[in-house]
Amino acid sequence: MKKIFAIISAFAALVACEEWEPVFTGEYEPSERYEAQQLTPTHTIQQLCKMYSTSEPWTIDQNIIIAGQVSTDDQTGNFYKSFYIQDETAGIEIKIGRNSLHNEYQPGQWIYVKCLGLTLGMYGYKSGNYGGQGMVQLGYVDPSGSYETSYLESPLLVDAHIIKGAAAPVPEPEVLDEKDLPTSKQCQSQNRNVGRLVTLKGLKYANEAFVLLYLDSQKDTKLSSNRIFVSDAAWGITTWAMSKDRMKEYLHSGIWDEINVGNANDYNYGKVGDHRVVATDGSVSYPDIQKSAYSVSQYFKMGQTEIQLRTSGYSKFSDLEMPADVLAGRAVDMTGILTMYQGSIQFVVNSQADFVYSDTGEPLYK
Repeated sequence: MKKIFAIISAFAALVACEEWEPVFTGEYEPSERYEAQQLTPTHTIQQLCKMYSTSEPWTIDQNIIIAGQVSTDDQTGNFYKSFYIQDETAGIEIKIGRNSLHNEYQPGQWIYVKCLGLTLGMYGYKSGNYGGQGMVQLGYVDPSGSYETSYLESPLLVDAHIIKGAAAPVPEPEVLDEKDLPTSKQCQSQNRNVGRLVTLKGLKYANEAFVLLYLDSQKDTKLSSNRIFVSDAAWGITTWAMSKDRMKEYLHSGIWDEINVGNANDYNYGKVGDHRVVATDGSVSYPDIQKSAYSVSQYFKMGQTEIQLRTSGYSKFSDLEMPADVLAGRAVDMTGILTMYQGSIQFVVNSQADFVYSDTGEPLYK
């Protein structure tokens, strides 16, 4: 029986935040000199993930070591305070509370994780017939209990657990067929492709987009009265995501004014247009709606399977328009990290270079 040990440490991590925030996306800087180490893993990533129970997070009380290669790159801003590593059995997110991680943990580099004292948890699990698996993560204990894991914040804590190995080429992404995709009940424990860098071919736009906005991010974000769901491509979202400035453009155009404010079946709080203010000079504003979209999901189909492409509003390519021929149904191939959220497949790319046309192999963006 796994036990949770209450760990009180001078290195206690801050409360986890699962939304994106601004990240530094500057050019690569040389990492501090270090001596590459090579440890002997005791478990594969999938074996570690199988030790997680969906009933509670586990503060690891065994001398477990895993190894994997870095498969993500936060230089474009599409990954936030974490990176993924992968071996042949699965991939897993390592939650480190720092930006610009590409300078310290470069794509392809071997990483060894001493897991004793870290917390194994899951983000995105939902029970019931319409739920499913999320993603097993490695982080630190969350003192607030809001999330199953938090970030490793202290440099001493990070260096004690995250060991840098030798540089290596980025792992070659495996090309998946539809039959290789996880079901709603599979995470890394049951499907080796989850958490790994893979290529999905022949995806076609599903004419569906989704973004969740808040009237006030300082208030309870689960309150119906504080939530706005923009959940249809008819509302004009034709970019991969949206920056703060682009979100203002969408709002000020008035295209969202008829969207209801509310949550699920509780839409009793008026419409976005009720928050529209026109000044005497004719300028338009929405003073009580947050002007930040953390992420946008554009939906694609791979055969009969829906793929939710999730992109940060802080990424460098967030405001790029999706090409008209893609919106019209021309197939694309995408390379990125395959993840799960409440039983649905989510996909996150490293950069705009990860989009190519299926028929020619040419990049969508030159």
